[in-house]
Amino acid sequence: MKSNVKISYGRYILKNLGWLIAGPLCIAGGGIMEIIEPRFMEAIVNAINNAGVDMDDAAKDAVMGVIGQNGLWMCLIALAAIVFGVLGVYFITNGAFRFGAALRLDLFAAVQRFSFSNIDKFSTGSLVTRLTNDITNVQNTFVQTLRMATFTSAMLIGGIVNALSISRELAIVTVFAVPVIGAIVATIVIKGFPLFERMQQAIDGLNTRVQESTVNIRVIKSFVREDHERERFNTAVDNLCNISVKAMGLLVTVMPLMQLVMNLTTVAALWLGAGMVQDGTVELGGLMAYSTYILHILMSMMMMSVAVIMFSRARASSRRLKEVLGETPTIIEKPDAVTAPVQAGEVRFDHVSFRYNETSPDKVLDDVSFTAHAGEVIAIVGATGSAKTTLVSLIPRLYDADEGSITVDGVDVRDYALKTLRQGIGMVPQKNVLFSGTIRDNIRWGDEYATDEQIRQAARDAQAEEFILSLPDGYDTSLDQGGVNVSGGQKQRLCIARAMVKKPPILILDDSTSAVDSDTESRIRASFSEHLAGTTVFLIAQRISSVKDADRILVLDAGKVAGFGTHDELMAENEIYQEIVRSQQKGVSA
Repeated sequence: MKSNVKISYGRYILKNLGWLIAGPLCIAGGGIMEIIEPRFMEAIVNAINNAGVDMDDAAKDAVMGVIGQNGLWMCLIALAAIVFGVLGVYFITNGAFRFGAALRLDLFAAVQRFSFSNIDKFSTGSLVTRLTNDITNVQNTFVQTLRMATFTSAMLIGGIVNALSISRELAIVTVFAVPVIGAIVATIVIKGFPLFERMQQAIDGLNTRVQESTVNIRVIKSFVREDHERERFNTAVDNLCNISVKAMGLLVTVMPLMQLVMNLTTVAALWLGAGMVQDGTVELGGLMAYSTYILHILMSMMMMSVAVIMFSRARASSRRLKEVLGETPTIIEKPDAVTAPVQAGEVRFDHVSFRYNETSPDKVLDDVSFTAHAGEVIAIVGATGSAKTTLVSLIPRLYDADEGSITVDGVDVRDYALKTLRQGIGMVPQKNVLFSGTIRDNIRWGDEYATDEQIRQAARDAQAEEFILSLPDGYDTSLDQGGVNVSGGQKQRLCIARAMVKKPPILILDDSTSAVDSDTESRIRASFSEHLAGTTVFLIAQRISSVKDADRILVLDAGKVAGFGTHDELMAENEIYQEIVRSQQKGVSA
């Protein structure tokens, strides 16, 4: 699933450059305040130490003056550090969250541009994880690493400069700790990244299980498969838990090692410094300040290691985001695409072949040719797996044909602007989908400018108004996600109404009346001739009673055209169609 397209986050950073410059500057200012403060404490300790135990009044006054003056500066510096810190976090957080919002919008837009072929590469659970968890990881890491990087850089550089100014000999002690901490950080990067990558994949699996179980909860309960699904969910949870424990176990191991290195370095510096104080080469205040700077230096390195850990996890998330952003849509629009709207709705298939996988030797559709004249009702029948749904999916370019051409009103569908082509086509897919919101909103999906009367007329044509008005709030009844609070037949009729309110030149009904009775189905078909006169209708159905009155019937067999004609013509000369009719008649007589 790797993309050859190079994706950079540079433009997201440039959009928020002001925030992302002001934030680090404030954070660095806070770090500088932290570095300056020990110098004032050094002056206080030295003043007290140099005055000795037996101080006269003048000496006491002098010492108190030093304490008061330096103490005031320490308070002001601490206050300044707080102000810098708060402003820094405010600016960086604003920049980072705006960065995350822009990235999330672009990622969602990229998914919306995907063809079905692109979507087939990613599981739904994986896309959910990338749009939520992965972006949050990158965003939070952006906040933390930017804050830590600027703060620790100021602390590290300032600490080293001040430590050297106090004693070059003592500073050498710190040098030995640097490669040890560097080795620990390298270990985290080398071993941590694969674990964090696997952790994100485990979250994908968990999200997929959650989504599948919640969406299909009715099927699970009806087949009494709760225990089976619970087992599958437990497996996904255990997998995530085990990988997370391994990843966190790495941190649990290395962090105490870093703490040990810090403590040993501090003890060694104090041990050597004590002798230098006795020799008079370093003052007591200087040693205290030096020990503080040592802690600043080592703590800054430790904080950098934490940032590296966060970066390792975010790197895995970032790679996954770039996979989506870098995925090139297989359905692309030509620069000079036709924007003239579809009018008549004539559809012609000319030697069309299609594979879901380009490398597959088997064709799903093989050399399909036929013409649907404007205003005709074309029924499509065939055994399960004969590629009926695939065929109609090529008309609105949900997929692109590998060979041959499909034209609408004489224009190749690949020459149309996608919006223009799809606005001219109404489609009721095999899997009926409704959205959370009111019934009115769901029907208006077909035409966002539809009036209330047009919505009611579409509902009447789809034979849906009777049950809608029986609901407490009528058209303002709220539907749960996926329309789970209406029956299958009601859901189908609402989806048909949504397509009919659009009044498209081409209407595709993919087995969309399977859950309604024959009488309701016949009334729906009668409404087509009354209110969708001139619309070219493609009707996929299993029942012969649903298709026999169509103008012509296309018979598919294993992706090939096995017959095309009226019901009577096919009954007279097409064995496959005859067999379909006989099998259904046997079922009725039985």
